[in-house]
Amino acid sequence: MSKKKSLDLQLAVNKFIQLKDNQNFKKLYQQKLSELEILKSKKTNISNVLLAEVTAEKFIASFLAGVSAEVNLFLCNPRWQQQEWQQVFELVKPDLILGDIKKHKLKNQATIENKIPYPIIGIPTGGTSGKIRFTIHTITTMAASVTGFTNYFAINNINSCCILPLYHVSGLMQFLRSFLTEGKFVDFSYSDLKQGKKPDINPQDFFISLVPTQLQFLLDTDPQWLSQFQTVLLGGAPAWRSLLEKARKYNIPLSLTYGMTETASGVVTLQPQDFLLGNISNGKVLPHAKVQIINPQGNILLTQNIGTIKIESESLCLGYYPELSSEDYLITDDLGFFDEKGYLHLVGRNSHKIITGGENVFPSEVESAILATGLVRDVCVIGIPDEKWGQAVTAIFVPIEPDMTSELIRDKLRSRLSSYKHPKYWIRTTSLSRNPQGKIDRAKITTMAQNWLVKLKKHSTKNCYR
Repeated sequence: MSKKKSLDLQLAVNKFIQLKDNQNFKKLYQQKLSELEILKSKKTNISNVLLAEVTAEKFIASFLAGVSAEVNLFLCNPRWQQQEWQQVFELVKPDLILGDIKKHKLKNQATIENKIPYPIIGIPTGGTSGKIRFTIHTITTMAASVTGFTNYFAINNINSCCILPLYHVSGLMQFLRSFLTEGKFVDFSYSDLKQGKKPDINPQDFFISLVPTQLQFLLDTDPQWLSQFQTVLLGGAPAWRSLLEKARKYNIPLSLTYGMTETASGVVTLQPQDFLLGNISNGKVLPHAKVQIINPQGNILLTQNIGTIKIESESLCLGYYPELSSEDYLITDDLGFFDEKGYLHLVGRNSHKIITGGENVFPSEVESAILATGLVRDVCVIGIPDEKWGQAVTAIFVPIEPDMTSELIRDKLRSRLSSYKHPKYWIRTTSLSRNPQGKIDRAKITTMAQNWLVKLKKHSTKNCYR
């Protein structure tokens, strides 16, 4: 990072601290900064610091102190358990932990020399492996995301109402948009929102970011409040068509997005006015990014052709800690296509694709069709090994009514999906495991389905359907 950029950033931090009408916050910031400066004075290389604060106030104070002190900050989920923390310790070998994780008995790791010559911000991602990794970002990559966002929406100051976790890119970028554009930032607990409490703000002045399950809850409980926001950003997981139709019915200024931890949030976004006019794509590419659709050979595909999504972006991460990437682009696991007007349409994930009887089936399409029946609260579609079909399309679902059978869903699906896309197995459950960003834990659900199949071969149960 250049001296000018570092100086400009420090001025922004100082201004933010001065404007905070909160003496406790200022005291927290100074305490954390002093702690980090002492650590720096004892080391010749850049210090590795884990940030695992629970409250937003402590998190933001620690984050800004880390940025000011120019240490390597690794953002952590305070609710990680023993095995996850051990992964982080072995990978990062921290010099300091900001936050209380004393209840975990972690093995000490010898500190190694950090080969990355500038301060980084490590943002956690499980990716497709399920193992914790940290994407390597800097203030520069994340500032590029903010600039692209503000240019796309043609707005100078971003006010953010955040109900997503700050250690995740979805929450962190909401803070940084407000911080870097001198907008207002309000952190509010989603659990409080679910209890009917509301933040003390004028929604018309604010952006709010949601995942599909949160959007579903608010549409069911208080769509009028949600419709008052300046923009409702939606990402984190695929949204089903019936959910989007319901949002349009209530005139929600919805902005579908496509991005990931590696790109410091969205690189493709749909304008709310386009959504309200009937567009349900993920939108157009933001100014700071370049997105292409390629085939397995790496050739660029023309419009309407489905292929793998390739991303180049000023906000692209620099690798996965501790290795810097040699590439300036990212080949994703996502499949999609551009239409003639330049809107990106997502199809699904290549690794989730089910090949059954020689036909390709994308779980997101089947899940959307099942949800559209109005008979289930939640559903996950996977492929499980099958001697006859190669893979059998399997639906794990949460019924709206306890006595509802899978036959009722099948009847409604006949006019919605081709027969080869219909699930061959149906598994009833009371809930599906999701993370705070609304993403389903497919590995856990696949294991559950495979265990269920073993039991099915032995005997049938009233809670499982074939």
